[in-house]
Amino acid sequence: MIDLHTHSYPKSDDSFISVDELIGEAKRLGLDGVCLTDHDAFWSRDETWDLSQRHNFLVLPGVELNTDSGHVVAFGLDRYLFGMHKPAFLRKLVDEKGGVMIAAHPYRRRFLEGPAQNAASRREMLEQASADEFFGYCDAIEGINGRGSVQENCFSLDLRDRLAMRATGGSDAHRRGQFGTAATRFQKKITGLPDLITEIRQGRFCAVDLKNVGPASASNL
Repeated sequence: MIDLHTHSYPKSDDSFISVDELIGEAKRLGLDGVCLTDHDAFWSRDETWDLSQRHNFLVLPGVELNTDSGHVVAFGLDRYLFGMHKPAFLRKLVDEKGGVMIAAHPYRRRFLEGPAQNAASRREMLEQASADEFFGYCDAIEGINGRGSVQENCFSLDLRDRLAMRATGGSDAHRRGQFGTAATRFQKKITGLPDLITEIRQGRFCAVDLKNVGPASASNL
């Protein structure tokens, strides 16, 4: 299992954990690997290779990008270019690089827990979200976000079903206590970034909720 969504300081200025602490925590929790997806900031493959060698642990580079329609966790890009805030432009760049895009915490801007207590209101939110063309640019959506509430993640999973897409899991951790909450289980062993991208494209993965169970007995979603 790999945590596809993490943040470290100082590349993400809202994080409170260094990259070495982040990797150490992922190892301690028994994960198989971790992806560094800092906000609009990039790790080179050389940097993550060095980290992997130093920690004897799989570390892969990614990024979380802020777009006009929501946040995207992307793999395969290596630098920021003006225009990445536009989903269509970002999709073009990702395709050119042979990468993938995942819609991060898709409940944001689209789901409100209070009004969602009313079944009709929740249904309307889900219908509006499923009609959002933003998701058509993405290869998958984040069904389990470690910082999301049960209701928020349930909305994301219902959205996944509406869109007939695959769902990933990631902790979205910004501090030590937020790790070990969600991850993604792959059918095949991931040894590097090309493997990760291929398996996401092929849909051979599932979201794993780790909040209430350990990795060995985690439920798949």
